[in-house]
Amino acid sequence: MPPEFRLRYGCNPQQSPACVYMKNGGQLPFQVISSAPGYINLLDALNSWQLVWELKQLTGLPSAASFKHVSPSGAAIAIPLSEILEKIYFVHDMELSPLAIAYARARGADRMSSFGDWVALSDPVDFSTAKLISREVSDGVIAPAYEPEALEILKKKKQGKYVVIQMDPAYQPDLIEVREVFGVTVQQHRNDRLTSPADFSNIVTRNKEIPENAVRDMLIASTTLKYTQSNSVCFAADGQVIGVGAGQQSRVHCTRLAGAKADLWQLRQHPSVLGLPFKPDVKRPDRDNVIDQFLQPDVTDAEKASWSNILMKIPRQLTAAERRAWLDGMSDVVLGSDAFFPFRDSIDRASKSGVKYVVQPGGSNRDEDVIAACDEYGMAMVFSGVRLFHH
Repeated sequence: MPPEFRLRYGCNPQQSPACVYMKNGGQLPFQVISSAPGYINLLDALNSWQLVWELKQLTGLPSAASFKHVSPSGAAIAIPLSEILEKIYFVHDMELSPLAIAYARARGADRMSSFGDWVALSDPVDFSTAKLISREVSDGVIAPAYEPEALEILKKKKQGKYVVIQMDPAYQPDLIEVREVFGVTVQQHRNDRLTSPADFSNIVTRNKEIPENAVRDMLIASTTLKYTQSNSVCFAADGQVIGVGAGQQSRVHCTRLAGAKADLWQLRQHPSVLGLPFKPDVKRPDRDNVIDQFLQPDVTDAEKASWSNILMKIPRQLTAAERRAWLDGMSDVVLGSDAFFPFRDSIDRASKSGVKYVVQPGGSNRDEDVIAACDEYGMAMVFSGVRLFHH
């Protein structure tokens, strides 16, 4: 790449000219292999790359992230999919490599938010992963390398306008990062601290049992929070993120948002959803929209009428009691928070979504109230002592 790369425009079309360059005049640490990235594409690419790179370092497994507007919609590592997850992620008809499994999980966590996402992959992109990406609506991908067959598939996506970036996996930035806001320059030591299982040793609740799978999911949740716009809360289970609440001013609103997404992830596995009678050749985004509406308790008659274009017949929605019974089947969920919980309300909300393990920095004046709430629900909570704000 040349020392300076011109962009189409900045965050918005009126913000032009725009470019990307290294402040020391050196070469950029990535190559644009296909098409031309925009300003927001690069923000997503560089943030998401850090996330998947760290997950790979921490777990040793291929990792993937689905990014939208500089926050992850989903992140995951390569753990085999159950038959039900294959169905709700629409990959039951595909043979998936480990890297493709990681992306299927990351993309499938919140398919509504991932529509038009940016893809980040920790490993060289193979044919299987490229085939999966080609089926979904997204803007671009960043990875350390691409197999020739995979690259040919990606170059054809969006009539050749799909952005493909190859990242130098050995690149390490300066320890001091600089940002200019409104003509004012600020700088700080970049957040280069990796999450570690040692961060989870200070268990402050009566329940002291945190099994290996929960430690793994705490690593995933904490690393995801590190690259999520604050305030943020993350729900994780089974080696993947299942709900992110990003950029909220109130912590309980973060928890409610992330919890609602985690609930939808669980409800999408209900037999009534798996059995929805879709018409042949209905596109996946249309299926996602109908499934999302089907699982909402306040659907209007007009919305239901629109389903006739997608479904062969209008189904009966789940009752409140049926929804609650299915959600009560959630278990072993990890809740991560990028800063302390100022009140117990987030714990009360988390208890409705199968949360059994909590990781947060601690340090609130009401820590004892939050600990007591966890004890009431039998949760195990750790104080990591590490705040993970990201702006």
